[in-house]
Amino acid sequence: MKISFAEPKVPTRGIVVLGVGAKNKLSSQAVRIDKQVDGALSRAVAAARFTGKLGEHIAVLAPAGRKNASYLLVGTAEAKEFGDLNAQTFGAGVVRAVQAVGGSDATILMDAPDGAPADLDDLAAHLAYGAKLRSYDYDKYKTGAAGTNNKKDPVRSLTIMVPRPAVARRRYSPLAAIADGVEFSRNLVSEPSNVKTPKWMSAQCRKLSKLGVKVEVMGEAQMRKLRMHALLGVGQGSVQESQCVVMRWDGGKPKGKSVALVGKGVTFDTGGISIKPASGMEDMIWDMGGAGTVIGAMYALAGRKAKANVVGVVGLVENMPDGNAQRPGDIVKSMSGQTIEVINTDAEGRLVLADMLWYTQKRFKPDAMIDLATLTGAVMVALGREYAGLYANKDSLAEGIINAGKAVGEKLWHLPLDPAYDKQINTPRADMKNVGPRWGGSITAAQFLQRFTNGLDWAHLDIAGVAWSDTDRPLMARGATGFGVRALDRFVRDNYEGK
Repeated sequence: MKISFAEPKVPTRGIVVLGVGAKNKLSSQAVRIDKQVDGALSRAVAAARFTGKLGEHIAVLAPAGRKNASYLLVGTAEAKEFGDLNAQTFGAGVVRAVQAVGGSDATILMDAPDGAPADLDDLAAHLAYGAKLRSYDYDKYKTGAAGTNNKKDPVRSLTIMVPRPAVARRRYSPLAAIADGVEFSRNLVSEPSNVKTPKWMSAQCRKLSKLGVKVEVMGEAQMRKLRMHALLGVGQGSVQESQCVVMRWDGGKPKGKSVALVGKGVTFDTGGISIKPASGMEDMIWDMGGAGTVIGAMYALAGRKAKANVVGVVGLVENMPDGNAQRPGDIVKSMSGQTIEVINTDAEGRLVLADMLWYTQKRFKPDAMIDLATLTGAVMVALGREYAGLYANKDSLAEGIINAGKAVGEKLWHLPLDPAYDKQINTPRADMKNVGPRWGGSITAAQFLQRFTNGLDWAHLDIAGVAWSDTDRPLMARGATGFGVRALDRFVRDNYEGK
């Protein structure tokens, strides 16, 4: 979708979008147009069950004196709440409204609700950002050949009219880069696993080179030399070769502070020998959601030329059950030298991350390390599909990530680490086992990962409940969410840029 900014004028043709506040209060732009169309807008608002709720919309098609124009009235809610996040939701609502009337192009008359922040340039930039995020639709494989195609007609362009279009355009530019990172992540997570092999994923990572990211790819031979047997054990039942990809963005000061992002990338998870039930197994195309977030975040940071030093590392494997697959009861030696008894081959993501975390902190020595993974069903039992679980060995790190999430509308909940949970993964046969008891499964998984952090400041985000959505959300239709790209970008901006 093309988004442009222009100086204000009242269009007399096409689809025109206007704001309506709480209690059906028309914006000043809408009031002026309402007078020109003999009160058609105010009558429509009064007649409809319309409350001005944020993103709610009604259409007034070709009113008297405007046969070539249609008006979409979109709710802005309470003016005092109309900040950046509400502007994004408003922009997303505009896209939904235009799609609902079958339009492809629209003009938004930008007008801050009474009492809202007066910086129209920022509001316009965030409106455009929300519209871009919402316009995403993964319809790559919809052909319509079977006569059941439900492919939506895309919104081709939005023109946002604002007093200082050049300023709004400049402020939108870094937000557009972040949205591109979210889209890149969503595309990776949405791709079917017959295409999305570890090598296919590593090829997608190489595309970041055009943005200035330094990309390295390791295959199984190199990982074997590094003794990454925990990761390699997960992939040994698949004909697809496992991969490790390192992405470096050196946008900060030489020898400045750095942060590492580490992602679990299981491109399909059958559960291995501990095979999953057939019902719902198709959802495991998104078990590489952690890696998808890391790759998308690196894309966003490079796209907006972040002045920070960030390394992204992803372990890419496929977990399949064949004659060479890892068995329950096997003992593997990780890159750290610690041994792991594999109790359940479906607890594979933590084995991938064990080697990736050790490799990352040993090679790059970052100031902090954050891993992301669709790691446990237990976190979904605890938090549902609204919050990601967050674990950290330092409260200030957890607080920084949570605050970043709040700023962009991505919710995280701080869950505990405790030595009592750590004891639950001890085993008499090896240094540890890869699962604990039934209760507190997300916590014992985090305790397992902590054993491979070597005391470095570290946080773990269990995004199993939020990497994919089965319901429509304000800034996206159902499907891959790209959760964490925006929060990580904000965290880096707030804590690492210029340092």
